[in-house]
Amino acid sequence: QVQLAESGGGLVQAGGSLRLSCAASGGTFSLLALAWFRQAPGKEREFVARISRSGSPTDYTGSVKERFTISRLNNRNTVYLQMNSLKPEDTANYYCAARFYSGGRDFTDYTYWGQGTQVTVSS
Repeated sequence: QVQLAESGGGLVQAGGSLRLSCAASGGTFSLLALAWFRQAPGKEREFVARISRSGSPTDYTGSVKERFTISRLNNRNTVYLQMNSLKPEDTANYYCAARFYSGGRDFTDYTYWGQGTQVTVSS
């Protein structure tokens, strides 16, 4: 059973940066495809970014391209989301998700989920 634990959320002013981390345990990390999703109050969970088992390729939703970077360190069992130039509309609870071998942009693709970490961007 794979367990995921996010950290790194918080309150930041618009234009600022945060780095989210997601530590995995209970499975062979290098076999996991990983993704970040987010959910704002009253909205559906939306795809943010994903990364393959090897770290390349990566994929981003359009609204975060050029601002967010997903990466992974397989020897630390951790996936990261570096978020720069944050905007108030980035405010949401951010979730790490995993699935063995491959996953797409749909949240139903993923088997394992963390509890989420809150990101709040003030204007």
